[in-house]
Amino acid sequence: MGKIISLANKKGGVGKTTTAVNLAAYCADLGKRVLLVDVDSQGNATTGFGFSKSALKKSVYNVLIEDDSAENNILPTQIKLLDILPANVDLTGAEVELVHKRDREKILKNALDKIRNNYDYIFIDCPPSLGLITINAWVASDSILIPLQSEYYAMDGISQLMNTIAMVRQHSNPKLVTEGVVITMYDGRALIAKQITAEIKRFFKNKLYEIIIPRNVRLAEAPSHGMPILLYDPKCAGARAYKALAEEFLSKQK
Repeated sequence: MGKIISLANKKGGVGKTTTAVNLAAYCADLGKRVLLVDVDSQGNATTGFGFSKSALKKSVYNVLIEDDSAENNILPTQIKLLDILPANVDLTGAEVELVHKRDREKILKNALDKIRNNYDYIFIDCPPSLGLITINAWVASDSILIPLQSEYYAMDGISQLMNTIAMVRQHSNPKLVTEGVVITMYDGRALIAKQITAEIKRFFKNKLYEIIIPRNVRLAEAPSHGMPILLYDPKCAGARAYKALAEEFLSKQK
């Protein structure tokens, strides 16, 4: 049975989607069957694989709102063994539409449970908010992976995020755990980055991944070309870091 992992942080701009796209890509490159689910209305994970949000007819919106199956809306990517359940422009209004649905917090779970045996790992790229769509993702998930930027406001909102995880665990998904924390967009030249990283290590202890993702121009460029870094520039520092992160992630699963 495939493991379902949400990538989440209520703060935007922390490298969440970059981590979702590239961790999924490298896990597939390492021989795992992977599905990436984009439930962020910005659709950046979708465009990060070269799909146009405005042109797509198949999307996660059809699953959440129109009761279509996940299988009917999955698309292959440029990477062997990696599929995507994409987002399109319709997802923007889904948060409001979900309010009126029956068992609204379990819709994504019910859909993914039917296909999880087709994959080793299913990664869900969540919105930078704690609304109904994020709750759907967490109810569907076995664990949550938290990307954290090594800057002053990195710990801002973390207590609220952890409290919400605890609430979902208590009321809707008792098996939900914290998969781990990944430090992203790290600038080793900045003293504050080293100080914040030390604080993150004290707070999360053994949940913190050893691999740190550096701030990297090529990582920032790759989405505009519709490619994960594995295809755009596999030799850059960002690519090496995400490959190492995927290896560390998979080693922790054994």
